[in-house]
Amino acid sequence: MFLVCLLLSSFCLFVKLSDGGTVNLLSRSYGVYNFNELGLQKCTSSHVDESESSETTYQCASHEMRVFGAIGSGASSVVQRAIHIPNHRILALKKINIFEREKRQQLLTEIRTLCEAPCHEGLVDFHGAFYSPDSGQISIALEYMNGGSLADILKVTKKIPEPVLSSLFHKLLQGLSYLHGVRHLVHRDIKPANLLINLKGEPKITDFGISAGLENSMAMCATFVGTVTYMSPERIRNDSYSYPADIWSLGLALFECGTGEFPYIANEGPVNLMLQILDDPSPTPPKQEFSPEFCSFIDACLQKDPDARPTADQLLSHPFITKHEKERVDLATFVQSIFDPTQRLKDLADMLTIHYYSLFDGFDDLWHHAKSLYTETSVFSFSGKHNTGSTEIFSALSDIRNTLTGDLPSEKLVHVVEKLHCKPCGSGGVIIRAVGSFIVGNQFLICGDGVQAEGLPSFKDLGFDVASRRVGRFQEQFVVESGDLIGKYFLAKQELYITNLD
Repeated sequence: MFLVCLLLSSFCLFVKLSDGGTVNLLSRSYGVYNFNELGLQKCTSSHVDESESSETTYQCASHEMRVFGAIGSGASSVVQRAIHIPNHRILALKKINIFEREKRQQLLTEIRTLCEAPCHEGLVDFHGAFYSPDSGQISIALEYMNGGSLADILKVTKKIPEPVLSSLFHKLLQGLSYLHGVRHLVHRDIKPANLLINLKGEPKITDFGISAGLENSMAMCATFVGTVTYMSPERIRNDSYSYPADIWSLGLALFECGTGEFPYIANEGPVNLMLQILDDPSPTPPKQEFSPEFCSFIDACLQKDPDARPTADQLLSHPFITKHEKERVDLATFVQSIFDPTQRLKDLADMLTIHYYSLFDGFDDLWHHAKSLYTETSVFSFSGKHNTGSTEIFSALSDIRNTLTGDLPSEKLVHVVEKLHCKPCGSGGVIIRAVGSFIVGNQFLICGDGVQAEGLPSFKDLGFDVASRRVGRFQEQFVVESGDLIGKYFLAKQELYITNLD
């Protein structure tokens, strides 16, 4: 059994790994978080009466995740795209190694923040977490923000219009106000890369791994962590700091998003950057190019004296935020003008195709989830017959699947996709066309240089010529459309053709 005690300023954190593959994060102040391959259980108890306790369970099992390539990485984690098999939803999976001592506290802080703020406006949604014994990693499942970050938007547009920024930062301030006023947390890493948005136009704050908890509004932090580029003067001086440090970072992020330029020289090393922040006057936008309200908001956030900066609550009533409320800025239209939803869906075509065939050729205990890939208006066509609705389609596909499996499941026919094409279809949908061969095997394989799911071999790893093993060919076409939830997709139309099947 593995047991470690990490001494912190306000509490003691224990990490215990049981023989049964369960990780326990035990915090004297915040309760117990139990992780295993099936998900996360949060147990809390009253400080007054230990008999008063509560439990919250997040069902998010490792075997129900199909993991794909990395979409980003930070100092403490790697973020990958994944599909949650039961609901076919694309998620962002943040992986943290619990055996790296400096990352354990970041893990607990992130889990605490996400568990206690489910679906709060302005903060990224939490879907659960699980432990993988083989890798020693805990994976945190977050909503997949398919519009990317404000940093991604700046790479395309160079600068963001004031009305859009007003609406964006109104939502982000609501999330920051909650972190400060309700959760008593200093985020400590506010920057454009950690301010995300989805294609529905919902901006959200992410990455709470280095957040610091303050017991009351007068408490102060005293640690030097975070991105130096957006760090406030008091943090650079290694003074105690509090919520105003986030306000400084927010002001710099807004300055960069509005002007298209970071106001300091950041390419001459961190020491030079820190000296600029400490010694130079606070930057202000060109008043001839920007509204008085925008300049006033920036000036308020970038006060050198932290006590002079307004709170997140106060900034919610700032004229820059209230000025554009009546305009009802359509953030979804703005984001979709930057990142075409159809192109975004085309980028996911490999993932969705692998997901479907992995279900079809995979284990029986997961196959029943395929039914929810369809709606009641979905249509599946095969051998001259048309099936409509999820029940009919699932029944027809199950019959085909059983035929391909035959009497000897160990010698079933599985798909090898040799060509994959994708093109737009209608408003926001795509057509995926898969062409390939059937071979005798026990798992699905895909060719080419496209994205590949973890645990599945690539076409290059086959070690044999497909033609020599081919027992039939298939061609299949899917029309994929977006569901009501971000990252959720369904098959609106599907056509299957099988030829030369021995």
